[in-house]
Amino acid sequence: MKINLNTVTKGAIVCFLLIATAHVGHAQMTLAKTEAKVAIIDFDVETLDYGKIAQNSDGTRTISFTNTGDAPLVISEVKSSCGCTVPTYSKAPILPNATGEITVKYNTSKVGAFTKKITVLSNATEASKVIRIKGVVVK
Repeated sequence: MKINLNTVTKGAIVCFLLIATAHVGHAQMTLAKTEAKVAIIDFDVETLDYGKIAQNSDGTRTISFTNTGDAPLVISEVKSSCGCTVPTYSKAPILPNATGEITVKYNTSKVGAFTKKITVLSNATEASKVIRIKGVVVK
């Protein structure tokens, strides 16, 4: 069986294929544009090491981080594992590619080795990030 398509029919088929292809391309482009933007928190250190620190000296240290994502980073809370470690941080959003800081104050009144942690809660892809803190308080 042989099918003979006239010029009008061939033109209609070509138009249909062009329109269908254009709709698929538009749908893919729309999907690409609506992908969610995310914040990514990238810390300079995984462990804040005080090393040896004198008893009753200033136990304040700073941890830096960068938002390497494409959405603003918002830190909702920074919790410490004990009352001897007090973190402070800015509640303002950290824009993409910008840096921020968390200040940690450790109470150096007790002599000896210590290992603590702070937990950073945010809207980043890794919503909960633990930073370890260690050192030795000496007389």
